[in-house]
Amino acid sequence: MSAQRNINLLVVMQALAGATGPIIISLAGLVGLQLAGDPSLATLPVTSYNIGVALAMLPVAWLLARTGRRATYLVGALLCALAGLLAAAAIIAEQFWLFAAAAALAGFYTACAQNFRFAAADLAEPGHQPRAISKIMLGGLAAAVIGPQLVIYSQGAVTGAQYAGSFFGLTLLALLAMPIIAQLRVPAALATDNSEPGRALREIVRTPQFLVGALCGVSSYGLMAFVMTAAPLAMVGHGHAVNDATLGIQWHVLAMFAPSFFTGGWIERYGKVAMTALGFVLLASAGVAALSGVQVVHFWGSLILLGLGWNLSFVGATAIIAGSYRPAERAKVQAANDFLVFATVAVASLSAGYLLAITSWEILNQVTLPVVAVVLLALFGLRHKITD
Repeated sequence: MSAQRNINLLVVMQALAGATGPIIISLAGLVGLQLAGDPSLATLPVTSYNIGVALAMLPVAWLLARTGRRATYLVGALLCALAGLLAAAAIIAEQFWLFAAAAALAGFYTACAQNFRFAAADLAEPGHQPRAISKIMLGGLAAAVIGPQLVIYSQGAVTGAQYAGSFFGLTLLALLAMPIIAQLRVPAALATDNSEPGRALREIVRTPQFLVGALCGVSSYGLMAFVMTAAPLAMVGHGHAVNDATLGIQWHVLAMFAPSFFTGGWIERYGKVAMTALGFVLLASAGVAALSGVQVVHFWGSLILLGLGWNLSFVGATAIIAGSYRPAERAKVQAANDFLVFATVAVASLSAGYLLAITSWEILNQVTLPVVAVVLLALFGLRHKITD
């Protein structure tokens, strides 16, 4: 099977797996508030999901090295199908901690999906990695519609158990992905890292290329999760409808992936540093938009800018990381990077709920601005040590 056909399959897989995040982000905080009754615990299920992603990174890397990508991705889809059933059962039985555990289990599938972009980079011709990464992320455009629309049309499907139907829908999406994954054929040389000796991980992570790429990836995803997690709760708290909050997440996820038509080409033309920096400027602009008001248009505008900024900064960060390792080192470096990213996301999502409960939406967005400033200083300070 050609590399291009494998990449096309990865795009479809991304569309189906990528819907997991929007479904959980849109609903987990609201379900958490409904089941826990304590506003400070509302985002704990979202945090559980992100912790599940972070903790799954190393097992996923282990499975990738030993069983290959296809088998690993199939395990992820199967666990997500089970997670959807458990989440729906938890809502029906009004069990907060079971729901949080189900969200954590779904994180394994997202950890697998995070490897899709690296799979594309490994399949791409030298010099065309950013374009391949961007193409995979285009699958997120479909996910941006699939996830929120499934929430809107299925949230009341189970009488007396609001939102349970959406998690039954999550199970269906995971099952639909399995025959697509089964068609994936990745050459053995790309599935394992035994072709040549590699450096120790502690040596790689001290290189400027890895340090900058990891800092940008951690900050980009962390800031995005920090604001996105709190946004549905903040919208409902300011008197807006749940459907408005869900559509806000839809616009946000569309903005996360729509630039992928161009991001790879822009990075190849203008360089990783320039496009990553532009992404962080847009993340700061999202904070400014959020501080300008609390009407639906302000929330949606902020979420759209947040998505656009994440796309440029995270694809740029991934391209920087992809230039930090040799073929024999890919599995451990990719796993280490994604563990750092999602450990940060877990902290960010829990902090967002707590900060929103004790302060305000405005203060939460003010926190993002100095983080962006620090990252930009580091990015430009070490730009000469990054290979484009």
